[in-house]
Amino acid sequence: MAHYFNDVSRTFSEYLLVPGLTTKECIPGNVSLQAPLVKYRKGEAPSLQLNIPFVSAIMQSVSDDGLAIALARNGGLSFIFGSQSIESQAEMVRKVKKFKAGFVVSDSNLTPEHTLTDVVRMKEQIGHSTIGVTHDGTSNGKLLGVITGRDYRISRDAMDTKVGDLMTPFEKLIVGKVGMTLTEANDVIWEHKLNSLPIIDEDQNLCYFVFRKDYESHKQYPDEMLDENKKLLVGAGINSRDHEERVPALVEAGADVLCLDSSDGYSEWQADAIRHIKEKHGDDVKVGAGNVVDKEGFLYLVDAGADFIKVGIGGGSICITREQKGIGRGQATAVIEVARARDEYFEETGIYIPICTDGGIVQDYHMVLALAMGADFMMMGRYFARFDESPTKKLKIGNSYVKEYWGEGSNRARNWQRYDSGGHEGLKFEEGVDSYVPYAGKLKDNLEITTGKIKATMCSCGFVDLPSLREDAKITLVSSTSIVEGGAHDVILKDTNN
Repeated sequence: MAHYFNDVSRTFSEYLLVPGLTTKECIPGNVSLQAPLVKYRKGEAPSLQLNIPFVSAIMQSVSDDGLAIALARNGGLSFIFGSQSIESQAEMVRKVKKFKAGFVVSDSNLTPEHTLTDVVRMKEQIGHSTIGVTHDGTSNGKLLGVITGRDYRISRDAMDTKVGDLMTPFEKLIVGKVGMTLTEANDVIWEHKLNSLPIIDEDQNLCYFVFRKDYESHKQYPDEMLDENKKLLVGAGINSRDHEERVPALVEAGADVLCLDSSDGYSEWQADAIRHIKEKHGDDVKVGAGNVVDKEGFLYLVDAGADFIKVGIGGGSICITREQKGIGRGQATAVIEVARARDEYFEETGIYIPICTDGGIVQDYHMVLALAMGADFMMMGRYFARFDESPTKKLKIGNSYVKEYWGEGSNRARNWQRYDSGGHEGLKFEEGVDSYVPYAGKLKDNLEITTGKIKATMCSCGFVDLPSLREDAKITLVSSTSIVEGGAHDVILKDTNN
């Protein structure tokens, strides 16, 4: 006979946090949102830790190198989508690792043989007024000079004048060398009253520019996720089909952590992939696994060697797995059970396995509930798809701006590996939709508002860190009537558009 769960499968919307004593210590400025990303032993620190408990979903419409850079600079981490060629995914990882706060890889470069026409056209297209002049016109060619708006006058100089006759030649440039710190580079800029400082290697090849205007902006990112070489951290999604070829390429490109991307991770395919990666690459290569919704699935992947576990099936805003296949579980119930299993495992073994809640978050307060219920961090797609830094187009529909957003289980993504059931069949039916989300602006601005809400809620509950929140939070079920009570009611709202 089938096994029946007597408890109702519940969502985050069915719960509220009960306030605790707000002490004088409980102010937002004192709240830490640091969270472990990968497993660690009791008494030790995790080798990878998030400064805010946010990671972006392994999706074409969410996580490319642009979003990965923006999120890492703000304390979180992206898993670059794996439903692309190995080469293109590895190149996205490289772009993130090559990015250095303040050290900008030049995307505006010409040769001495180009003309003023090319300079003007490049400035119009890219918007940059500082152009590196290299022997081959590439961003890492031998630096021969720099041309800026101070080197020419459109009203006086002929448009066919060669760049080599207008540029400031290398011999007259003040340059920095690869290996110098950002502080040292800024000291040179201020000492010599420069607007920019080219950074070259020992062979005079251009590597970066450091700009005076960026000096203050670097101080706006105190939570940057950096490795021991001061490079941004980045993750990458993989699958159980081509991991033998994909993982070595991603590791070589510099990926800091990997995650098996599957709608249902409780499978032998995923366990075999984890074991193979660990046997071939050792424990230095960190691999997350999932998704699961119960204790059995959690323990199965932990025993295979997973470094963190993703929780959630069918709860994403563009996911229709429950509708199509009838599998899944309410996200709150799934997180509570897996968190309990995680804690029991920790007590028995002394090894802490972080869990990631994936899906089911509709309101910002759901994030605090998820963290209080035991999630260490959150993976989100819709939330990040709305921002400038996501890879999709911004469109105007009616009077509103939107961004495109599609699921990995949609025909548009054609990511059949994520829904792989073995054998040689491809994607037979969709488990995701193609949609739009309201455009929301810059990631940094929105993330500051969201983390501000989380910190304020934690203060109202009496906590200044996530472990304390998980340990002692008070959570109550709510009725449908109390949900209505929680919003504006029994009033006539003003029309703020007039």
